[in-house]
Amino acid sequence: TDRQRLISESDRILKALEQSISTTTGDELGLAELERAYDQFADRYDDTHGGFGSRPKFPTPHNLMFLLRYWKRSGDAHALEMVEHTLSRMRLGGMYDHVGFGFHRYSTDERWFLPHFEKMLYDQALLTMAYTEVYQATGKEEYRRVAEEIITYVLRDMTDPNGGFYSAEDADSEGEEGKFYLWSEEELRDVLGAEADLFVEVFGVTGAGNYAEEASGHSTRTNILYLDRPLSEMTSARSMGEARLRERLESSRRALFEVRETRIHPYKDDKILADWNGLMIAALAKAARAFDNDEYARRARAAAEFVTTTMAAPDGGLQHRFRLGDVSFTGMIDDYAFVSWGLLELYETTFDTKYLKQAIAYTRYSIDHLWDDTVGGFFFTSELGEKLIVRQKEIYDGAVPSGNSVSMLNLIRIGRITADPSWEKRARELGRSFQVQVSRGPSSYSQMMTAVDFTLGPSFEIVIAGVEGADDTSRMARALEKKFIPRKVVLFRSDKNPMEIGELAPYTRTQSSIEGRATAYVCRNYACELPTSDIEQMMKMLSSP
Repeated sequence: TDRQRLISESDRILKALEQSISTTTGDELGLAELERAYDQFADRYDDTHGGFGSRPKFPTPHNLMFLLRYWKRSGDAHALEMVEHTLSRMRLGGMYDHVGFGFHRYSTDERWFLPHFEKMLYDQALLTMAYTEVYQATGKEEYRRVAEEIITYVLRDMTDPNGGFYSAEDADSEGEEGKFYLWSEEELRDVLGAEADLFVEVFGVTGAGNYAEEASGHSTRTNILYLDRPLSEMTSARSMGEARLRERLESSRRALFEVRETRIHPYKDDKILADWNGLMIAALAKAARAFDNDEYARRARAAAEFVTTTMAAPDGGLQHRFRLGDVSFTGMIDDYAFVSWGLLELYETTFDTKYLKQAIAYTRYSIDHLWDDTVGGFFFTSELGEKLIVRQKEIYDGAVPSGNSVSMLNLIRIGRITADPSWEKRARELGRSFQVQVSRGPSSYSQMMTAVDFTLGPSFEIVIAGVEGADDTSRMARALEKKFIPRKVVLFRSDKNPMEIGELAPYTRTQSSIEGRATAYVCRNYACELPTSDIEQMMKMLSSP
């Protein structure tokens, strides 16, 4: 009855939507934003239980990965303490599956005890990366153990026979949230027999149960398994060493796992998403390097092959989703950013240039089809996809990092690998396009802060020249992953086929091995030290200010 008013209102709403996604180009993001992000995390830090804020608590591992880089840059011990305490408390709490491994989606309380029982692939991937990096930073085996347990869960329960990774497992089974994961004391004693006393005491199990239905508050007489302190602090009262305690608990865990496998499992969301698979490829590739594990590299390769072939679009792009033989939906910025991230990590793990070439190709594709030519930054959707009223641009690093933040770091890394300044120029344009928004609260953009940290440097370009697969080449590459050196790219120049990497990174063409031995060229902003075949000397170059 009032057509003109409807048209007028629709025009007004459309203009408001357009204004909401436009950005004003600002200055370059820099050290001031890094320091402010750190201060904001420190202000929200829960020094009792770890994590930030109160409840609910999400893991948000990219926050912790930023803080690790801030510690590396500044030497601020509190930054590392926040990371370690948070990761340790999460692993102790009920948010971790102590029987089958892997993390639940988030904790409904502030102490990581009561989870929402859903499990998400992206959490497993990002947490694997966080635990791997803190292991590199500290050398503490407990962090390596957690990363390997998460990977065990993913490879066992979340992997498609064709190589890709499934998306999630539901919280409910048989119509009840958490039923698959909960235990009564009677059940535990029936399964464990004489070992039950130790297990019940260590994991906080009671006859009355420690779990109540969240909605009604009614006791279920069942228990969430959790640890109130690390096992290393439980040995003195039990007159046994930590190794023996772990051995006994592991035997009980395996027995419980076998029984739990006979239960009705939660529903598995078996769709395969390109973006979340990219994160898991990155996690496996990083863990393969840090833990010298060829199986992790093999599984990362298999997933990369699946995504880049089965989920390929005819024009060289990506499709977003695969399920039961059906590939659908035009790829979005998260798909290109996260898959490229995984491929860059896989290149540094395998030195197979096909992964580097594909990462570059996907990044170029995203620039061609998702870049905002007006003010910079990537739209969430491709120009080839469904026509929308407006195309959004997202930068907030929430449960997963934003595609723009990951793309910024990808662009910087590709620029450093290839020595082509146009990539880094694009990265800086991306940062400037969001600077006004990010500067208001930089801790909400922690993955972008990681990209800024790399941009600010000091960073390294490391070229290893030698014979592919030779022992000295492998030892030199492995040495680079024993320490936490986040602002680096690593390339391999084969003595037998130097043009394989030389076509992508021309500056490597003259960087040959010395006397047939694996040789490292350590460079800062392409200013290189004298080459060395001595691993200790190489590491000294990387630790110098």
